[in-house]
Amino acid sequence: MEAWITNVVEEFGYWGIFLLIAVENIFPPIPSEIILTFGGFMTTVTGLGVTGVILASTAGSLAGAVCLYGIGRLLDVERLEKLIGKYGKYIRVTSEDIHRADKWFDKYGVWTVFLCRMVPLLRSLISIPAGMSNMNIFTFLLFTTAGTLIWNTVLVSIGAGMGSSWHTIVDFMDVYSYIVYIMAAIAAGWFLLMLSQKNKRNKKA
Repeated sequence: MEAWITNVVEEFGYWGIFLLIAVENIFPPIPSEIILTFGGFMTTVTGLGVTGVILASTAGSLAGAVCLYGIGRLLDVERLEKLIGKYGKYIRVTSEDIHRADKWFDKYGVWTVFLCRMVPLLRSLISIPAGMSNMNIFTFLLFTTAGTLIWNTVLVSIGAGMGSSWHTIVDFMDVYSYIVYIMAAIAAGWFLLMLSQKNKRNKKA
């Protein structure tokens, strides 16, 4: 995959970066770290500029984020509630849990979107609950852009600064990503455990 990514950037320049980042936002397994740091490196050996790479990657991020936001709007809380009413007993989730999560997102969602744009995997997936909670599209775009600009600027600048050693930062980001995935898995497991225990207590009551 890495060879394919670098080939696309080399051949299509800004448009290649835009398309790769847009796809990366929709399919998180594609690593943005490689695209951004390699894009930064390319500014040292081609006519690409750091500002251009940052803008192209940010535009691609927004395009992908809007697609996932739209998916979230299609799912929305009401449709999800119907699915939970039908299948929730198998995963021990109730409609009350969905509404509680939706209220939490209404309260803290904008900052969650901003911060998650700088976290691997979550930077893409956070757009779906934002859409499901019917977050104002302009607010969503504002905080998505802000978080994305920081993430893209840091990685592109590092790639440009490290030049031909750009791959070093990718190895570091791999470790960072693994830590994030482990923490996310632990958090999800803890959440499901607490949810299961709460539902058991409610049944006993």
